[in-house]
Amino acid sequence: MPNLNVAVLGKAEFSKDLGKRGTASDITFYNLKRGGTTVTFVEPTRYPERLAPLFYVLSMARSAILIVEKIDQLFGEAVLALDCMGIRDGYIVLKNYITEEEIAPLVRSTAVERYTVIDDNPIEIRESLLEDADAVVHEEDVSGTLPVDHFFNVRGVGTVVLGNVAEGTIRKHDLLRVLPGDKNAQIRSIQKHDEDFESASAGERAGLALKGIEVSELDRGTVLTTNDAVKTSTSLRSRAEIVRYWQSPLREGMVLHLGHWMQYLPARIESSSGDPRSPDLNLSLDRPLVHLPGDRALMTYPEGGKLRIVGTISLP
Repeated sequence: MPNLNVAVLGKAEFSKDLGKRGTASDITFYNLKRGGTTVTFVEPTRYPERLAPLFYVLSMARSAILIVEKIDQLFGEAVLALDCMGIRDGYIVLKNYITEEEIAPLVRSTAVERYTVIDDNPIEIRESLLEDADAVVHEEDVSGTLPVDHFFNVRGVGTVVLGNVAEGTIRKHDLLRVLPGDKNAQIRSIQKHDEDFESASAGERAGLALKGIEVSELDRGTVLTTNDAVKTSTSLRSRAEIVRYWQSPLREGMVLHLGHWMQYLPARIESSSGDPRSPDLNLSLDRPLVHLPGDRALMTYPEGGKLRIVGTISLP
């Protein structure tokens, strides 16, 4: 089943004319389906007052729609976040007589520079995204990983989790490690867009019925995996890359937030050395961060005022 996850930024409820409203919390899903092809639009409902929903939406997305109603701080924050998260495919919808020439210097040398400007026409947008979804190739792998974004108990079924497969493939009856921690859970069934399937691969959104784990033992950001390479870290020593607009050096004692998969965790800087634009950081975390070696995490500073996107850091 071809599927494409699309982050929609810049205008609340823009997706209501693109798909059917689904799960809603601090992030809201809208689902579009034609035949065997699906597009999932995701909006950060409680952004901009909270930064975490912006990260959660981008962590799921392979593509984006950026609606530009005015050129302001939030437009800049969206551009920086999209660039740091490496979302290089997308569309821009210009409103209020804003022109391509006005935004060109602001998106130059970022991932957003590649985006296609498209008219504010729901039919045209839907058709373009369905075509993009048809072009997505899901490669199956022997192992897989799914970060949890929602979870609940279903009467007669038990524990059900929702999430996007981050890498590889998960299959019905797989025994999953539940991280962080030392629990295991088995997949009883897999659904994608309310249909039963035997497996789900990277980029696909799935609901899993689980055996061996209770809802009370789960949280947003819990990672389910069959990949032995997935690890947990409570401290990090690694090199960061700072966005060009960040002016203040990162100093000992600052508390950043790291975003990876569906985790958004406080991280205290124990030390910072080297080039201020690419410093070597020693970070301590209150809770374990689950990741693959070589992944990158988004660094944010929610107390940063006008600039809250700091950059990225490589995970050991």
